Amino acid sequence: MKKLLFILALISVTSFAQTARGVRIGYIDMEYILEKVPDYADALNQLEQKAQKWKQEIEVKRIEITKLKDALKTERVLLTKELIEEREEEIAISEQELLDYQEKRFGPKGDLIIQKSVLVKPIQDQIFTIVQDVAEQRKYDFIFDKSSDLTMLFAAQKYDISDFVVRKLSASQKREEMSKKQFKALEAKEALEESLEENPAFTERQKILDEKKAARAKLIEERKLANEKKKADAAEKRKKMIEERDAKKNGTVIENNSSEENKNNSDEVKKNTKAIEKENTTTKPTAAEIRQKAIDDRNKKLEDRKKALDEKKKKIAEDKEAAKKAKEQKTETENKN
Repeated sequence: MKKLLFILALISVTSFAQTARGVRIGYIDMEYILEKVPDYADALNQLEQKAQKWKQEIEVKRIEITKLKDALKTERVLLTKELIEEREEEIAISEQELLDYQEKRFGPKGDLIIQKSVLVKPIQDQIFTIVQDVAEQRKYDFIFDKSSDLTMLFAAQKYDISDFVVRKLSASQKREEMSKKQFKALEAKEALEESLEENPAFTERQKILDEKKAARAKLIEERKLANEKKKADAAEKRKKMIEERDAKKNGTVIENNSSEENKNNSDEVKKNTKAIEKENTTTKPTAAEIRQKAIDDRNKKLEDRKKALDEKKKKIAEDKEAAKKAKEQKTETENKN
């Protein structure tokens, strides 16, 4: 509305000049002109490919967040309050990162708008230069852009100079064919650099997660080996104790050697036990280990409960059987009497 009033004001200012000569007014359709420019169509195609790639990345991240939510929903009953809060915080961080990435790519000041503006600006500058030349050559007083947010209620076709601007622009681009090739080479170079440094925020986060997973797997493997060694040492100790006992029964004296070996084994077991305890105290358990421990404890409780139930059922059956036998014996005794 303000722009329309501005136009009316300009026309009113020049109304006095109309008595001397007619005011010449023309207009262009910027969207129509850009559609006729091959470079602009190629640039838009490249930008659309980038946008599709960004959309795919957003969809992949959204699927990952959905999986995290489903996993938390499934395992919630098995997790402690602290673990639930940790998982919810991780999901919230991922969702915020996704929103930030969407804003970065498709927001009002995002990469899509910025790159489109960068692609359009050189062509628009050429068009504006040509329009100024045309205005000077044909003595136009005003030239408006029909595709802008300026409201044009009516515009006669004879005042449309868009096709003339397109012809002038094509001729100008033919003269600059060499610079066009250089521009394409520069675009290819930028595309290659972008593919090499694709999505740095997600790449860095994925790297951190991979490092955490590797450290967790290494810690689990080390604890597994330590437990296996501890079991092997305990089995060896029991074996030696059995051999020593059998030797004493048979009258063979190996007490000194066996006691010395037992002492060495005991020292080694104590040393390994201290090392494991030190590792357990210095290494903070991860979320996966705490979750696995909770699952193991729950399974153990279920097994103990099942075992107690089986023993109770067995005792009841035995009591029933004993009562039945006692009743039969009582019946036999009464019959004899």
